[in-house]
Amino acid sequence: MIRGLMIALTVAACTPALSKEPASPRDWVHLAVDHLCGPQPVSGLAAQQALRGAWFLDEQREERGRQMLRLTQRFALPGGGELRVRQVRFRGQVRRFTAAVYKENGSELHPHLLGMADGRCRLHAGRRIVRKAPANTVLEQLASDLETVKWTETLEAPWPDGTDPGGPRVALVDSGLAYDLPLFRDRLARGDDGKPLGYDFWDQDPWPYDGDTSRGVFFPIRHGTAVASVLVREAPSAALIPFRYPRPDMSRMRTLLERAAQAGARVIAMPLGSRKPEDWTAFAKAMRGHPGLLAIVSAGNNGRNIDDDPLWPGVLTLDNMIVVTSSDGFGRLARGSNWGPQSVDIMLPAENVPVVDFRGASGTASGSSYAVPRLAALAARLLAEAPNLTTDQLKARIFARAKPSPYEDEVVAVGWIADPAE
Repeated sequence: MIRGLMIALTVAACTPALSKEPASPRDWVHLAVDHLCGPQPVSGLAAQQALRGAWFLDEQREERGRQMLRLTQRFALPGGGELRVRQVRFRGQVRRFTAAVYKENGSELHPHLLGMADGRCRLHAGRRIVRKAPANTVLEQLASDLETVKWTETLEAPWPDGTDPGGPRVALVDSGLAYDLPLFRDRLARGDDGKPLGYDFWDQDPWPYDGDTSRGVFFPIRHGTAVASVLVREAPSAALIPFRYPRPDMSRMRTLLERAAQAGARVIAMPLGSRKPEDWTAFAKAMRGHPGLLAIVSAGNNGRNIDDDPLWPGVLTLDNMIVVTSSDGFGRLARGSNWGPQSVDIMLPAENVPVVDFRGASGTASGSSYAVPRLAALAARLLAEAPNLTTDQLKARIFARAKPSPYEDEVVAVGWIADPAE
């Protein structure tokens, strides 16, 4: 430990002195790139010396032998906020370097500006999160100067005005929904006050906008909107209740399902899964406590038999759950889709499915995630024809549509539905 400190102080002595303290988030990002990105990683007190005015908080190092692979550092900034620096290295050289400024907002830290540098420590792009008002947040894609805005994405938006479509209510549990798109305005289930019934169980606020931020707040993955676009197309009378799933605390699934049941949902469309059974304890208990709900869940896209190599919640034994996977149009298991003659119930075509993404752009998507809305839409249409069906009766009518695949044996428990949109 003493030897490491001596090395850090030696590096600090070689670091050029700064004439003044940085004045803006952009300055802090430039300073981090200029002084911390280089052939040798700058660590601990040396890093603090290099960033005049900042205070070193902590760092995490990932090493293999004597080679550093990743270095993540946090610094407190004068006046509040943090600078967070991350570098990925290979064979002693920087491969990727990012520096992000987080601003204080009350007792919380909110991400504000990210700079990205290449292996030569040259800034090539940035991202900035701008909070204009409650439920009005955008992500700006920036050029290398960290000022020029190349394009903008919505991270959170107010609910749109509209009317409840009045049909069977389907809860979508996913990364959220770009509910401000015209496609969804009149497809949202609403309460007596006219407000949509969805909720964000990830951030615990009323606006479940599409964005899985598990790989970083500046890099949201958009999934739920494309899934929802299939559901509303194939179930034109269904009323959608969008829930952003609670990845930070999966025990919130209990509250989510209670809220769905109270809102009158009959079908839960959930194209999610993980290898951690503990993630799904609350879900399983809540589903058993709400037999009026029918969950449609995806088998996953790992190319494996989940009977032997489990993926949850697909392997749970629940009477009010159907597990679905993807096939091609001829009844062959789609490449990469999971199967299981005990755990997976239904196979149906879900390759190159037309979708609308969070921007409103048209495209196609494939996989068991898109088998979920197709089967959920079938369930919603059956409920529109016969609203008083019990969950067991609804499940039986769905299973009655399944036939043996002409190409696959012992892939799913029930069978193949050639065209769930019929």
